[in-house]
Amino acid sequence: MTEEKRSKIKWRFKSTDGLDLFAHAFPPEKPPKAIVCMIHGHGEHIERYEHLAQALNNADYAMIGFDHRGHGQSEGLRGHTPSYEMLLDDIDSFLVEVNEHYPDLPHILYGHSMGGNLVLNYALRRNPQLKGVVATGPWIKLAFEPPATQVFLGNMMDKIYPAFIQNSGLDTAALSHDSEVVRAYEEDNLVHDKVSARLFVGMYKSGLWALENAKDFSLPLLLMHGGGDTITSAAASREFAEKAGDNVTLKIWDDLFHEIHNEPEQAEIFKTTIEWIDKQLG
Repeated sequence: MTEEKRSKIKWRFKSTDGLDLFAHAFPPEKPPKAIVCMIHGHGEHIERYEHLAQALNNADYAMIGFDHRGHGQSEGLRGHTPSYEMLLDDIDSFLVEVNEHYPDLPHILYGHSMGGNLVLNYALRRNPQLKGVVATGPWIKLAFEPPATQVFLGNMMDKIYPAFIQNSGLDTAALSHDSEVVRAYEEDNLVHDKVSARLFVGMYKSGLWALENAKDFSLPLLLMHGGGDTITSAAASREFAEKAGDNVTLKIWDDLFHEIHNEPEQAEIFKTTIEWIDKQLG
């Protein structure tokens, strides 16, 4: 595929409340076997996953993703959502877009971190027609217990001023052992560290809800987490897998940090992911 054609696979679509959301497709050279629908994490954007898209393309899969509202090249107050359900509605709208671009192909929904929380909840709450779900480093619980005062403040502000914005306090060094990944993240103008009271409370509560309802997870799930993740809880991923049962393939990667797809071992991550997707397609 020429660069000219590649440049035409970025577009915008409308959310249900009228925001312009930015989408980006990464098609392979050959007609794709399936579409991996990518849901990124908090503070980042879809174009940080181009190397994952390349690995999927090499296996004849297309990857399509979009920037969440308030993230990347999408509209919206940075780090804010009017409600958690609105984020799920955005995924609904995105999957309609995917179907319009690639009709009649199977879908795999893939989410990282905050995106991992969203894909788990989306599968549990919306009963989508998918071949499977991949969640990496999902925000089911944080790797640390937020201070009680922060949770109290978040809950209070969520009620009286839900768009109240704080810095996330993300330790960027905990993203990857690769210092170049950390440097690129810190210098990326499309990355931000903003989180609203509504977004934080919604993610916090929905992670716990997903854990409580994991037994009802009915789709095939590849659940992967870095054993050295100090941002989101690998123990919570283990607990989710135990409750969800036989539908889940759990892989904890010893000592890897939060962004396992950006670690020096990323080729192993990609290989495991692609082999699992191949298996779901039979």
